[in-house]
Amino acid sequence: MAKAIAKKNTTAKSAAPKKAAPAVKKNTIKLSFDTLHYAPAPESKSSAKIDAQYNLFINGKFVKSQSGQYYDTINPATEEKITSVAEGNAKDVDIAVKAARKAYEGVWGKMPAKERSKYIYRIARMIQERARELSIIETLDGGKPIRESRDVDVPLAANHFFYNAGWADKLSYAFPNKNPQPLGVAGQILPWNFPLLMAAWKIAPALATGNAVVLKPAKTTSLTALKLAEIIQEADLPPGVVNIITGNGSSMGMALVNHPDVNKIAFTGSTDVGKVIQKAIAGTNKKLTLELGGKGANIIFDDAALDQAVEGIINGIFFNQGHVCCAGSRLFVQESVYPEVLRKLKDRIATLIVGDPLDKNTDIGAINSKQQLDTIQKYINIGKKEGAEIIESTCAMPKKGFFCRPTLFTNLAQSSRLVQEEIFGPVLTIQTFRTDDEVIEKANNTPFGLSAGVWTDKGSKVFNMTTKLRAGVVWANTFNKFDPTSPFGGYKESGFGREGGMHGLAAYLRV
Repeated sequence: MAKAIAKKNTTAKSAAPKKAAPAVKKNTIKLSFDTLHYAPAPESKSSAKIDAQYNLFINGKFVKSQSGQYYDTINPATEEKITSVAEGNAKDVDIAVKAARKAYEGVWGKMPAKERSKYIYRIARMIQERARELSIIETLDGGKPIRESRDVDVPLAANHFFYNAGWADKLSYAFPNKNPQPLGVAGQILPWNFPLLMAAWKIAPALATGNAVVLKPAKTTSLTALKLAEIIQEADLPPGVVNIITGNGSSMGMALVNHPDVNKIAFTGSTDVGKVIQKAIAGTNKKLTLELGGKGANIIFDDAALDQAVEGIINGIFFNQGHVCCAGSRLFVQESVYPEVLRKLKDRIATLIVGDPLDKNTDIGAINSKQQLDTIQKYINIGKKEGAEIIESTCAMPKKGFFCRPTLFTNLAQSSRLVQEEIFGPVLTIQTFRTDDEVIEKANNTPFGLSAGVWTDKGSKVFNMTTKLRAGVVWANTFNKFDPTSPFGGYKESGFGREGGMHGLAAYLRV
């Protein structure tokens, strides 16, 4: 078996020469120099193939759900239907888990690690080859700006597969004298904010450690996970090693969590759902990692490079419309530089463009759904009722779709709901502080503990802050920087366990 697989990999499909993509017609709109920065520059859709409907991916094939039902997935920027996706149920979960168990026990768990790594590497290469298609579909389905899908999500997804491919045959080196062994079948449940990246984040280490997978993407953003299923199928991964099932999260997700033949649950999503999952598996032998909500603190000291810090604040809260669990949604500014920082922030948000996510000039795309937009607006109204000062961008807004202006709030009490609760949108709260101890107390005074940022010119202050901030990751003079080699996860109600790096591999092993 190993020899046959090795032979197949020497002629990997990803290495085959491909025909050149058809030339994209140039934009013929006549532009003046005054309007050039704001002119529409949409990505071509010619290389993004979207089928009329998508089925479940189980045991290496696309199959209809047991119910035969489909639901529409909507483009949040236009409110128009993109395609139809199969509505699975608990019976489909059971079929997928059985397929994964058979693949694990029959092929994948027994396969030499070096052979596993070839498959994972092949998937990484094929993600790169289809990067344009994946980035366009990610933007259409989720609403994020094309620049983010193209330059962040898709390259990072490929990198997670590359990184874990390298570890597949080195687990004994990573965990010496611990005899690392796979768990068996991993059930993985994804959020809607980073569909492809979170799929790679979870699938790659599970495969590298010898586990089979049943993955449940979010209902509103399933398309790139299904495109990944196409890549997995084309890469000739043994049937059943990865299964991707779509449908309602509350029913299918819990069916996956409660299935007796699942050995590991990896969940990224809301704190409330994470608590439900944790209770459901209590008393079982299932391994669990939870990456939940956040309320990241971004702290600017008076010795920081303020222009650099302001750019970091903008990226920290407005990246992906604020749909980021580790978003820097709370800003703390030392009093002596507060007026200058606030002025720079006001000037900076005035330049942000909210609009068509496929336009390369767009800074802030569409909110993922009407439901999420309503939630964000609810918090904005709460801030107004609490008497906080609101600063909103005055940029032009699209007439159709789910969009929200970048919004700042000042004059907030520490007890404000805007300070304490996760908004998950382009809304930033701003508070001041005088001393290190004061800002540490304020920053730690939330139920969450996922991320933080420190902006200062002093290395000693960085190290002092990182030892006292109760956050899973603390960035210094930057924000929202990720790497497959670095573990990521939270404390308190932000979850437990780590994904990424060797810590992420350990989550899928018995050591």
